[in-house]
Amino acid sequence: MSPVRPPEAGALEPAELRALDVVRRLGTVGALFLALGSLGAGAAPVLNPVQDIPVLRLFARIPTVSLAMAFTGMGMMVLAWLMLGRFARPGRARLASRPQLTRTLVMWLTPLMVIPPLFSRDVYSYLAQSEIVHRGMDPYSLGPAQALGVGDPLTSGVSNMWRETPAPYGPLFLKLGSLISGVVGDNIVAGVLLQRAMALAGVVLIIWALPRLARRFGVEPATALWLGAANPLVLFHLVAGAHNEALGIGLMLAGLELGIRRLPVRVAGDTPPPLARGELLFIVLGATVITLGAAVKINALIALGFFGVVIARRWHGRIADLLRAGALMTGVFAVVMVAVCYGTGLGFGWVGALGTPGLVRSWISPTAELANLGGVLGIALGLGNHTDSLVSIIQLAGTLVAGLITVKFLWDSFRWRCRPIIGLGVSLGAFMMLHVAMQPWWLLWAVIPLAAAAGTSRFRVAATVLSAVLAFLAGPPGSSFNGRSFVPLQAYAAGIVVVLVALLVVRRTAPSLLRRDRTRPAPLAGTAS
Repeated sequence: MSPVRPPEAGALEPAELRALDVVRRLGTVGALFLALGSLGAGAAPVLNPVQDIPVLRLFARIPTVSLAMAFTGMGMMVLAWLMLGRFARPGRARLASRPQLTRTLVMWLTPLMVIPPLFSRDVYSYLAQSEIVHRGMDPYSLGPAQALGVGDPLTSGVSNMWRETPAPYGPLFLKLGSLISGVVGDNIVAGVLLQRAMALAGVVLIIWALPRLARRFGVEPATALWLGAANPLVLFHLVAGAHNEALGIGLMLAGLELGIRRLPVRVAGDTPPPLARGELLFIVLGATVITLGAAVKINALIALGFFGVVIARRWHGRIADLLRAGALMTGVFAVVMVAVCYGTGLGFGWVGALGTPGLVRSWISPTAELANLGGVLGIALGLGNHTDSLVSIIQLAGTLVAGLITVKFLWDSFRWRCRPIIGLGVSLGAFMMLHVAMQPWWLLWAVIPLAAAAGTSRFRVAATVLSAVLAFLAGPPGSSFNGRSFVPLQAYAAGIVVVLVALLVVRRTAPSLLRRDRTRPAPLAGTAS
């Protein structure tokens, strides 16, 4: 941990409170636009119950208007988030409080809690794979089409590419999903809502842990909440998309917060004090919760390595301490994971299915595009199309590079050259960026931990730009528009016009929001652990 504490900021003045209210309303209106647009532009079930609801069924019949509304909502929410950032900027004399940011976040996510899935159909895969578990079959060897049948309502909602592939998710997540299946049966709407409730539980954990971790590492809690929890990628993909990354990241952050809760504040060179009361218990509890996160999404496993570094530095910072901490983390992971695997009855088949996401090549993945470029060059040079082989080779190389980056940051963290949580964020980012199937929401594995510890303005600017751009790279997948490519173009153009009108309203009601904030951020001082 770090002895650095951010300076206490004052409360917002009345004029700033009025501007904050405008920002809240802009984001809330955007969320309502997105919610209504999802009825026609979202990933609705094949048997869409909205078709039987008067008035609401209209949106499913006007896909161009629905898409325009969804895009308008996305634009308003991203702009509102950017404007909200001025009230969470470190160094300002007055900052929004943590409760004010939390209330704003709740206002924005509430309309997204009861809508059809957006930006992805993954939640239907969750439902189908959970039903496989509920029926007593192995989701790690059978795909939905094989286990449930092609005609099953749950299979019909799964994207074609995933209907015959095994589940890549951890046993804890699928067991929780099977409990949902036991309650809702083949009621897809209820299943989607309960899956989203599980994702919201992860978002709640993020909101709880993030500001607490930030305060420990000398970062403004308001800044961390703004960048890590109110991020458009969280709202669009973890809430509206109901992705299980929410629960995995939430458990990982909660485990880190619990694990370091009783650790003493230290800097390099300090003599370590004796163990405090309950310290070892909280260390084991934290490692247990992180392991549960890995039983949802394996990515959380990396956090155990950096948590072990924190523990080794808290002891005497020797190699022997690092080995002892590593042994403790390995022991806790082994015991908890064996208990989860056998307790759920799913065993260890999920380990062999971890490569399932790699069957898809994402157009935003640097490694996938590099493989595609190599394939094109091979064809141009008369060597044949070797894209598939290049994907396998480059994916392996990317994994090795990410592994080396992780080892480097583990060592640098152990030698007090950087904060372990920063090393965790960079390492997770490397694994996500160098995967051929990288999706926009995968970057949250990096952005959220870094939001709690990276205090430099350069990082905040880069993360802000990246989040705002990635928010628009995945569109609502509700319709193929039957090849009419002009439909999305018209919808996007209409959305841009409405967003510009909203900006004019903001300029009239709160002109300060569109002017540069002249308050200069104070430099961050001190060394962190």
